[in-house]
Amino acid sequence: MKWNEVIQENNSGSVTRHTLEWGSLAEQILHRGGSPESVVDRLSELEIAVPSWGVCTGGTRFGRFPGPGEPRNVFEKLEDVQAIHALTGSTPRVSLHIPWDRIDRLPDLKYHADSLGLGFDAMNSNTFEDQQGQPVSYKFGSLSHTDKAVRDLAVQHNIEVIEVGKALGSRALSVWIADGSSYPGQSHFRRAFERALDSYRRIYAAIPDNWRMFIEHKPFEPAFYSTVVADWGISYLIACELGKKAACLVDLGHTPIGGNVEQTVAMLIQARKLAGFHFNDCKYADDDLTAGSINPYQLFLVFVELVLAAEESVPDFDPAYLIDQSHNVKDPLEDLIQTVGNLQSAYAKALLVDRKALSEYQEANDVLMAELTLQEAFQTDVRPLIAEARRRNGAALNPLVAFRASGYRALKARERPQSGKTSGTFQ
Repeated sequence: MKWNEVIQENNSGSVTRHTLEWGSLAEQILHRGGSPESVVDRLSELEIAVPSWGVCTGGTRFGRFPGPGEPRNVFEKLEDVQAIHALTGSTPRVSLHIPWDRIDRLPDLKYHADSLGLGFDAMNSNTFEDQQGQPVSYKFGSLSHTDKAVRDLAVQHNIEVIEVGKALGSRALSVWIADGSSYPGQSHFRRAFERALDSYRRIYAAIPDNWRMFIEHKPFEPAFYSTVVADWGISYLIACELGKKAACLVDLGHTPIGGNVEQTVAMLIQARKLAGFHFNDCKYADDDLTAGSINPYQLFLVFVELVLAAEESVPDFDPAYLIDQSHNVKDPLEDLIQTVGNLQSAYAKALLVDRKALSEYQEANDVLMAELTLQEAFQTDVRPLIAEARRRNGAALNPLVAFRASGYRALKARERPQSGKTSGTFQ
């Protein structure tokens, strides 16, 4: 697929209207005392990693509905990520999941990624499901299991993932464990935590000096009574115990209903322990829906904290932006393109917040005006800003329209006949 030709053709029919809309919004921003060029520049620099599993159709425990043209291996997954990056201009890296993406030809994979203009972001380990031929089971835990043989296997798997990442040019390991209990009395909380912490230490010892280790928390699922790493406080405790290279990953779907995720983000920034994000959205729990589809205001408020930290030059502030969502009823690529657009929108709106006015209203305890200052930015139609940033990156003014017009899905449906389970997806 010659994406430059697809993009040029689709942009040509919209460029006149875009120029007018962009000029009008730029004048509005200038009138407010802002800098439209600065916002566009920062939007152009936004980079978001795409999960390899995200380009496949996901599902629920009730079923999965495969779609046409799904990638059958990690090489084809990279082709789909390149399509997203070409259209949005913001996804130059892919986050792999081992063993779903395990192959023996790592130099070939690295060469393929380079040829597509892609790099590799955080590596993801898997100790939440047993693999074929596995000598022991993770049914009752992995890093915190009562059986040392199980813990050793889980630790060794994470070290293997690090080695794969080193060969591909990654610089981070993301660790999430499903360990926990489903009934009272099933687990000794403190012993389980100590066993997990010891396992984390062994993994951390294998982390290269120029890498980071992301500790991810989750309050429930698949364990329903307790989880070993249940919240950001426990994640923070582990990261502090491990050292400077360890930090806390925030998955927006891992926040309990009513939880204040933007405050969590602010506190982790304050503690110098924010690793980054798994972006998605939810209505009830870890729904893994399109980011910004359910709680767009919450997503905006998260980016408000991120922009503030960047403008204040908070030490050690370098969050990784990764998507983690599963697709069952939407086309996976369209869903990812939509998520990237929603993230760009939340970021653009956060960049438009009048920081000076907001700070003054906060210090004066003027509740109404402080809130309205945020809402003025949130209610701004920033689509022309985002389109201009995409245009300057050589991407599509309207990526979803360009994707559908390209015929990419139909082309891949012909090239990729399906047979059985697609690797790296849920059943």
